[in-house]
Amino acid sequence: MELKSIPFNKPYLSGKESQYIIEAVQSGKISGDGMFTKKCHSFFENNFGFKKCLLTTSCTDALEMAAILLDIKPGDEVIMPSYTFVSTANAFVLRGAKIVFCDSNTQNPNIDVTLIEPLISKSTKAIVAVHYAGIACDMDAIMKLAIKYNLFVVEDAAQAIDSFYKGRRLGSIGNLAAFSFHETKNIQSGEGGMLVINDDRFIKRAEIIREKGTNRSAFFRGEVDKYSWVDIGSSFLPSDIIAAFLFAQLEHIEQIQERRKEIWSRYYKSLKPLEDHNFLTLPKIPAYATNNAHMFYLVCNNSSERERLIRFLKEQDILSVFHYLSLHKSSFYKPNCDCRELSWTDLYSDRLVRLPFYFELTVADQNKIISNVHKFYFNS
Repeated sequence: MELKSIPFNKPYLSGKESQYIIEAVQSGKISGDGMFTKKCHSFFENNFGFKKCLLTTSCTDALEMAAILLDIKPGDEVIMPSYTFVSTANAFVLRGAKIVFCDSNTQNPNIDVTLIEPLISKSTKAIVAVHYAGIACDMDAIMKLAIKYNLFVVEDAAQAIDSFYKGRRLGSIGNLAAFSFHETKNIQSGEGGMLVINDDRFIKRAEIIREKGTNRSAFFRGEVDKYSWVDIGSSFLPSDIIAAFLFAQLEHIEQIQERRKEIWSRYYKSLKPLEDHNFLTLPKIPAYATNNAHMFYLVCNNSSERERLIRFLKEQDILSVFHYLSLHKSSFYKPNCDCRELSWTDLYSDRLVRLPFYFELTVADQNKIISNVHKFYFNS
């Protein structure tokens, strides 16, 4: 009998994606900033309290827009964690910035805020806070440093939809924030992203940069009698077809989040005995943060154990994966590396495992995953 394979991820469909895509097509406007793009913008601004939202084709694009808005230039320094996706760094490298990597903290892969201040120099222009697994960084500490040294703060909230820091939504605290709607995220549109602008100084220019450096958006609002090239920019806005798909997801965000939190809690409760026996370490959520159930990860005791666990689960037709490799050790960054040891970054890079996580993961399949993780550790 052939075993049923359990994938790592499976995109969830709410049921109205196709209907809304057809409506977008029938509207006669499927390029950017159509009716569904406006619906998505309104949803986030009205329900999430974000000051200004602009959909983008990816979170990468949103980060690249942030780098342009902050006027990052060659010689500027940007502090960020090394344990993050390459887009976080690439967006600023493209503008000529020097990336200064900071270590993760002992409780989770987020940036260790106690290590940031010694990294600040006269050339530092921004701090990028990456909310790994949707768990908030210590934003009070980061914002205090930003005020003290006159720095900008960008929240890389790619994984942090519907998550909070001390009652404030992630993405609403820094000057700018970037979200992802990639198919692996809680709310998805296949590909897609969003720039959130919380600082009034950047709103007007953000629209221009997103529209190839033109004042086209102002033209369509009747604010100018013709639009022209007024700044640098690129084509960052997505098709309204993508926005139509996304809006169908947003209408079901409460249902999606409720289900994902059930899955997360079942993992945690069932695997806690393994942590109690020191077999592994489970996610730690600070008191100031909430859990948006973006992913479920565990941290093995060493890299060889992780390799054996992933291989064992694969033999049971369960796909688990590791995550980021330390950016400070990448072949691209190595020539510029200052040789500081980032021990916790390397620990997460070597030991972290992500278990299958998606809306339609059944209780039976999840129990199979859990029982096999138990089997691996108790039989090893």
